[in-house]
Amino acid sequence: MKIGLFFGSFNPIHIGHLIIANTMATATDLEQVWFVVSPQNPFKKSKSLLHEFDRFDLVARAISDNSLLKASDVEFHMPKPSYTIDTLVRIQEKFPQHEFRLIMGEDNLAQFPNWKNHDKILEYVGLYVYPRPNSKPHLFKDHPSVQFIEAPLMDISATYLRQRIQSGQSIKYLVPEEVEQLIKLKKFYI
Repeated sequence: MKIGLFFGSFNPIHIGHLIIANTMATATDLEQVWFVVSPQNPFKKSKSLLHEFDRFDLVARAISDNSLLKASDVEFHMPKPSYTIDTLVRIQEKFPQHEFRLIMGEDNLAQFPNWKNHDKILEYVGLYVYPRPNSKPHLFKDHPSVQFIEAPLMDISATYLRQRIQSGQSIKYLVPEEVEQLIKLKKFYI
């Protein structure tokens, strides 16, 4: 099976993530997309990061009605911070029967050369890239291991959602209803 790996903090997961993942699962040769919930991104501060098990639960609830999408906690069992190349090796060891591709937003390509072993990531799995607003120029436009996928241009951020929650504003329609209910019930991000 060919599987797309969509890494992120998902702090919280929102409709932008879901639309991109579903587009990848239905408009490409990918048969599934796995949300790889990252306990700690090496490039981000963890100050406002909800606990990894809570973020995993939000992701699982958000995708529970879509058999093309799965949640993965593989990085929970790895040293922190996790580096993508190490996670890719671990996933390939656990699931040798599958072929994987890394899904990322075009806005990440400018920084991609700073990733640990980025050249090995390209060689090992390759990239499926979706468009992002205000993407900076990058070196990968014609790279044979980088495939650009036509997808909706999404400009929703988890930071924006957290700010709305903290100020008591509604996040209705920005997250799935199940996610909104759990955030309210557990008073996440307040």
